[in-house]
Amino acid sequence: MTLPLAITAPLSFVPIVAIESVVQRVFAHVIASHPGLFDRLADHAAKRYAFQPSDLPIGFLVEPAVPRISVHRKERTPVSDACMEGELVLLLALLEGRIDGDAVFFSRDLAVSGDMEAMLALRNALDDCEIDLPSDLADMAGPLAPLVRRAGEKIRERALGRVLKEEAPQWN
Repeated sequence: MTLPLAITAPLSFVPIVAIESVVQRVFAHVIASHPGLFDRLADHAAKRYAFQPSDLPIGFLVEPAVPRISVHRKERTPVSDACMEGELVLLLALLEGRIDGDAVFFSRDLAVSGDMEAMLALRNALDDCEIDLPSDLADMAGPLAPLVRRAGEKIRERALGRVLKEEAPQWN
């Protein structure tokens, strides 16, 4: 499910520092909520992982050893050891372990380049953490937590429903 232009276009004009500030707060909360997230990476913890949403004008670089996430414009993509590219909804579903990474890779909806062993180690680490983004975001929302959780779950349900329908075999 490609994000609508009305959502993605403004990201071209918002200063990176503003986007990065929000992304870093969410990342820090997810790390705090799932402290063992990067433990399984072993030798791959020092690697740099790029995530390039194909439907956004920005990308992300995760450095587990620090731990740190940075945001960049696509034309200024930093050097990474491993890179994953796909639609944002697909990347978030993989983060949460809600879809089969092998299936989307072999269907060519997801492109992985660079150190495949490092990316596989990261995928295995994510599978064990059971990240739930609506709950993690709700934890940050204070008194608005129930509203944020319900909204996040509805958005995920609609987005994943479309992704899973697109992923299902089509019969004539």
